[in-house]
Amino acid sequence: MKQSLDFKLGQHLTITPQLQQAIRLLQLSSVELQQEIQEALESNPLLEENEREEEIPEAKNDTELSTTDSKEANGEDTGESSDDVEALPATDNDPGEESETDWDETFEPMRAPLSSRSGSNDDFPDIDARNSPPQTLRDHLLWQMQMTPYTDTDKQIALALIDAINEDGYLSCKLDEIQQVLGKNHAIEMDEIEAVLHQIHNYDPLGVGARDLAECLQLQMKLLSPDSPDLKAARELATPANLALLAARDYAQLRRLLKLSAEELQSALQLIQGLNPRPGNSVTSSQAGYVVPDIIVRKFRGVWRAELNSDVSPKLRINRQYEKMIHRGDSSADNRYLQDQLQQARWFIKSLVSRNETLLKVARNIVDRQRAFFDHGAEAMKPLVLHDVAESVSMHESTISRVTTNKYMLTPRGIFELKYFFSSHVATADGGSCSATAIRSIIKKLVECETTTKPISDSTIAEILSEQGINIARRTVAKYRESMNIPPSNQRKSLI
Repeated sequence: MKQSLDFKLGQHLTITPQLQQAIRLLQLSSVELQQEIQEALESNPLLEENEREEEIPEAKNDTELSTTDSKEANGEDTGESSDDVEALPATDNDPGEESETDWDETFEPMRAPLSSRSGSNDDFPDIDARNSPPQTLRDHLLWQMQMTPYTDTDKQIALALIDAINEDGYLSCKLDEIQQVLGKNHAIEMDEIEAVLHQIHNYDPLGVGARDLAECLQLQMKLLSPDSPDLKAARELATPANLALLAARDYAQLRRLLKLSAEELQSALQLIQGLNPRPGNSVTSSQAGYVVPDIIVRKFRGVWRAELNSDVSPKLRINRQYEKMIHRGDSSADNRYLQDQLQQARWFIKSLVSRNETLLKVARNIVDRQRAFFDHGAEAMKPLVLHDVAESVSMHESTISRVTTNKYMLTPRGIFELKYFFSSHVATADGGSCSATAIRSIIKKLVECETTTKPISDSTIAEILSEQGINIARRTVAKYRESMNIPPSNQRKSLI
């Protein structure tokens, strides 16, 4: 076999670490971005937060990059279009060539990192209390069990019953199953288990340990005053058979069985609706999910403008003191460490700049296309897809998808995810198109204005939309209605 050397010319795409970091930051939400910035500030000594406003007007170089422009964020006229702002060019220069100084030079005092700043107790909440694990229903019931004088056998029964109670507060297994489990060690009568369960029924929250919805409601009605109006009718209504008729909205059959008028049945229903069908949820606490808007939309001189939320991405810069410690030509371990950290800090700042510019560019394009929404509401929403915005801003659709995922916009009409402004279109009678979001808004208003004793059906809604020039099928109306968690017409019907 003859050996030879060949040269081939080709193209291939390489994702650099800088590009990987920029893509990762682009798809982070505002809360995740703040955590990422905090971790970067704690791990990189050459990165610091710029909080002193008097240092912002100074000359901007690669060591004083800022994640956002203050004038652009405040909507001021800077004499040039903010849409034309481009990402700062990367520099391949050696960090040591840009900053060289003597080690004995007098440096300015170091600023404390963000993580070490202290404040008063009024300014910062109790971190331990905020991050402590939430109290569960089981813990709440065990605490009450410890306060109840039980025998050793009754305590074992109570512990088994509490373990069988689910998060909603209902007993998830039958008593004979608990008897079989406890009877492995010694015989336990069913009367003992029922007596302990009766004691648990008196625990807080009232209704816990119930075996079904009817028993849960009956336990809660025991707390009501015997003189409460319609209490007798509510107790007769809270039976398994009558609750099944109530779920089917068979009010006529209920009135015949209970011998009640429409007003009396409605009053009994209101009393039952005031009870808690899931008593366990009142004890179990859940972690709240916070939404921090990335974009703020305001009307300025009659024009809607999108601005970055400066609180989401703080201004970052290079720590000057550590930068001055870098020596050109020094190959010591400390100097190489500072050089690496300096380069990483520059990449991180430039990735933040690129993220903010891309997000602002996409948000402004969305606001320009959906001005009718901000003026008139969701009914004026126009059809919009990712491809439309991608063509306008000269980006790929995948980039637009990353930018609009988990990013929120604060508007005078509320907080919306950027993906909310994208929707498919439905053909109209005049040959135009209508946004699916606008159709959902119309359906919601029709349901809100309907007569509760005779709610409108999906077919009627489709006919009303057809009269307005929107060609839509009944099954499409049902799909949009279900997406808004609106029950069908037979479940929206009421007595009066």
